[in-house]
Amino acid sequence: MRSKPTNFIYILPNLFTAASIFSGVFSMISSVHGEFIQAAWLIMLALIFDGLDGRIARLTNTCSKFGVEFDSLADIVAFGVAPTLLMYLFVGDEFGRFGIVASALFVIFGAIRLARFNVMTTSTEPSVFIGVPIPTAAVVISLLVLLFEKYSLHDKYGVIIIVISIFISLLMVSNIRYPSFKKIDYSPKSVMKLFMGILVLALVIFMFPIEGFSALFLLYILYGPLRVLMLFPKYLAKKGKQ
Repeated sequence: MRSKPTNFIYILPNLFTAASIFSGVFSMISSVHGEFIQAAWLIMLALIFDGLDGRIARLTNTCSKFGVEFDSLADIVAFGVAPTLLMYLFVGDEFGRFGIVASALFVIFGAIRLARFNVMTTSTEPSVFIGVPIPTAAVVISLLVLLFEKYSLHDKYGVIIIVISIFISLLMVSNIRYPSFKKIDYSPKSVMKLFMGILVLALVIFMFPIEGFSALFLLYILYGPLRVLMLFPKYLAKKGKQ
């Protein structure tokens, strides 16, 4: 009788991974039917499921090699193919081969990013990501679609989404470091600052949900390149001394 709950606990994280895949597939079907807003929100839903599966696996001590591989395959569907199809059908098909290349680049570089992450997991600092994580990249594409749909910008400025997708694709396979927020300082002073920051952010997102989330994720994307530009003079000075 005791084996059944134990087996279910091992299955539970994988159920959330499967839910992430389902959300990605549902998003692709919605994109094909021209329901772009629904498709974009389904990718956001997949992000929630993707965040839950790993945390549940760690909390229940049920991490496994199968779970890691299953999660990577789920990410390719939900955060690689789904946002690419959404982007292509939303604006990409208007740009011919350029739209096709940009779409293919997002999936290919996303797959490379996942493969590199799986290989380097044991040697990478737990507090940082090397390159933009593919779920973050997918959510940025989804938010851009929501923004452009809300303000009817895709007819005149659709190329902006294509250009940003290429930029993000390159960042996924770059060596630029991004914070993972896995290690947070929980000292009383830091917790109070964190609480105030989250409170202000929550209020802004409550008033302007799409704009707020878009600004938040775009700032995260730009954090890496801006940090490199700021550290580059120090790097040159260090090289000069050598």
